[in-house]
Amino acid sequence: MPINLLRSGVWVLVFIGFLVGLARLTCLRWWRVPDDDADLVASVAPTLRGGDWLILWRLTPPAIGDLVLCPDPEEPGEVVIGRIAAQGGDTISITERGHLVVNDERVRSERACEPSLFVLDHPRSGDEIELRCDIETLGGVHHQRALRPSGGLRPMPVHTEVEPGELFLVSDNRFLPFDSRDFGTLPRESCSEAIMFRLVSRLGFSHVASRLSWIQ
Repeated sequence: MPINLLRSGVWVLVFIGFLVGLARLTCLRWWRVPDDDADLVASVAPTLRGGDWLILWRLTPPAIGDLVLCPDPEEPGEVVIGRIAAQGGDTISITERGHLVVNDERVRSERACEPSLFVLDHPRSGDEIELRCDIETLGGVHHQRALRPSGGLRPMPVHTEVEPGELFLVSDNRFLPFDSRDFGTLPRESCSEAIMFRLVSRLGFSHVASRLSWIQ
């Protein structure tokens, strides 16, 4: 290999490494969804699964509808994941069927996912349960939402007003949530990272449906 070509290749690698390092310091970082936290894994379905490698965006503040990663207010060193459903001054209700009402306006579902049903391990019993998936629009973001087709115990409904400077997070899995109903509202400044891209899932790069995909 010619010396000049080799030098050019080295400089290209150095430049790419510099760009990656700069992006990681300023606006991006990658993170893996833990697969040993059953409650967290259940709560982020069907949008995410345990073992997913994700790109987090932190250059601009997350907005209503964004899926965010925030420090767990009750467990130092742990994180929570939820979708921003309401902010300071908003009122929010969640019905026992998992439907959102923000400032007296119902958040609508547009259509079913494809496929419309999926199977998930219950985080406490370990039994397989079948959930229904549809597409909800929150803050202009079209995202997947999980509901129980019929029957079974459901989370308690809630109605509250969000204090100034706080965020109310909801889980995409409305049947098995781990969100602000459990840990309360969070300071806006603590939720600075939005989940924007999945590099690959635990199923590997050969699983086409879950690799190199935008997260909404």
